[in-house]
Amino acid sequence: MTPPRPTLPEAYSKSFGSDGIWLVMIRRLVDYVVNKLKNIILYLLVGLLVVAGCSKDQQPETANPVAGRSETPAAGLDQGLSVIDRERIEAHLRYLADDALRGRMTGSPEYDEAAAYVAKHFEEIGLLPGGEDGSWFQAVPMLARKIDTESASVVFHQDGQEKSQRWKEDFVMGGDVVRDETSITAEVVFVGFGIHAPDMNYTDYDGVDVAGKIIAMFGGAPDTFPHNERAFYSSGITKAEEAVARGAVGVIGLRSRTDQSRYSWERISENAGVRQGMSWINLSGDAANYFPELQGSATINVPPAEELFSRAPISFEDALDAADAGRPLSTPLGTEVTLARKTEHESITSPNIIGILRGSDPELSAEYVVFTAHLDHVGTGVPKNGDDIYNGMYDNAMGSAILIETARAFASMPEPPKRSIIFIALTGEERGLVGSDYYAHYPTVSSDSIIANVNLDMPLLLYPVADIIAFGAEHSSLQNVIDEAISAEDFDLSPDPMPEEVIFIRSDQYSFVKQGVPSVFLVPGFTSSDPNIDGEPIWRGFLQTYYHQPSDDMTRPIDWPSALRFARANVRIGYAVAEDSVRPTWNEGDFFGDKFSR
Repeated sequence: MTPPRPTLPEAYSKSFGSDGIWLVMIRRLVDYVVNKLKNIILYLLVGLLVVAGCSKDQQPETANPVAGRSETPAAGLDQGLSVIDRERIEAHLRYLADDALRGRMTGSPEYDEAAAYVAKHFEEIGLLPGGEDGSWFQAVPMLARKIDTESASVVFHQDGQEKSQRWKEDFVMGGDVVRDETSITAEVVFVGFGIHAPDMNYTDYDGVDVAGKIIAMFGGAPDTFPHNERAFYSSGITKAEEAVARGAVGVIGLRSRTDQSRYSWERISENAGVRQGMSWINLSGDAANYFPELQGSATINVPPAEELFSRAPISFEDALDAADAGRPLSTPLGTEVTLARKTEHESITSPNIIGILRGSDPELSAEYVVFTAHLDHVGTGVPKNGDDIYNGMYDNAMGSAILIETARAFASMPEPPKRSIIFIALTGEERGLVGSDYYAHYPTVSSDSIIANVNLDMPLLLYPVADIIAFGAEHSSLQNVIDEAISAEDFDLSPDPMPEEVIFIRSDQYSFVKQGVPSVFLVPGFTSSDPNIDGEPIWRGFLQTYYHQPSDDMTRPIDWPSALRFARANVRIGYAVAEDSVRPTWNEGDFFGDKFSR
């Protein structure tokens, strides 16, 4: 039986909608200042307690013993792990991936119902509300955008002639983040991957001037880069920052052979213009990660790309060859292009759902381990076999279900771990990590008190799993914790087998990494414990066939023994970090630690 569909509290519902966005921002600013003051007071009180404690000669040297604390913390962990079962995880899946929630699109009533469902379970488990004004919710103000597809235009100007490209057949584009209408005509310069990476001894910008130009570039980064560095330099934000710094005014996306092999043009273009894009709004009222200098953008198919290079000193095939080799080959293309569009905008809010389990140590409880999973999916879209609901069972009802049961496991322990733990069901991941980026900038606790993030996103449990890929583990002291935790659940640790997917930057832990927080994101690997099953084609087959499709629903297979082991492994990681007297640290000389550490 499907459980009743809860609704959000009235006070929260009233803060939604375009008329409420400024109220949300003002309240958020007040909350931000109040939280800062609270933490200053907390640190002063802790300091006074420490001084007072040190003045007593009879005080033992052990750090802040907790009265009545179990002599065997492992027994408490085992008790928490024992509550993780299939029945509850499956019930969450059936609710969250049901057609009634219509794919849980950020900002939709159905997403709000999913949010209320998570909050209800957080309350039932015994967590404390960690949102705004004593609620479970952190309202994330956003500016939503949707392109007017009739106005979308890409025109090539060659040899005194104009050729208009065809929407969805030749090109796709999204709306402008802020402006209602944009149009730019400029010369096009090919810049390879659009990367300037002196630490990798690589740049695509030598010998070309892109000031006042539209740049044409491939997605991704050279496969000669180490896999997480490859992910960093593949980021659209990283590339946009570099392009703007050099004076570019527009971007044309090209598809490398790697991109072409990953997804067909039909798959890329089928839902173009159907769904809203979204950006979160900062305390100054500005859209985050917005580059107004870039006045137009589009992604083009292979045939128009070949035409774009037809007046250039190199062919599109030459450009593809250079990308395959990781070799810069930048050059002006000898063609002007016009990029134009109109965009409709709407102010919305959508909540992160936050619960807190207070730690048991008087001092360490002021620090937090954060578990995250995104609750949203992509909503509805182009029908497939008559089905237009993109349910998102694996992506990410599965992660959300495991998040809820991870919270239950910790709350069921006879005594909480030393540090506090925050559990967040995030909004807007599918819209560009919107909810996590907002929380990482405006946490509901002191930003300095967040010591680690463990993220749960699309764990594909399609067969008996023998290994785990731990994105981010190798960058910090979390590596040792993760090795022990997954080994305890009979998993091996494997390196990233698909660096071309640049997964490290595509999920919510990256928002915390950029704020200097050591983070990890676990997914099942390609190795099956059944020698008759090859996991790799099953894994890759899911990406090709079911990822972001209506068929990612409860008809997908689930290997439940693997699912329970995977859930327990994540609990073990969080518990070990919460119990350790030392915070996780970035490894000395680490790429991400050097860029982002606090």
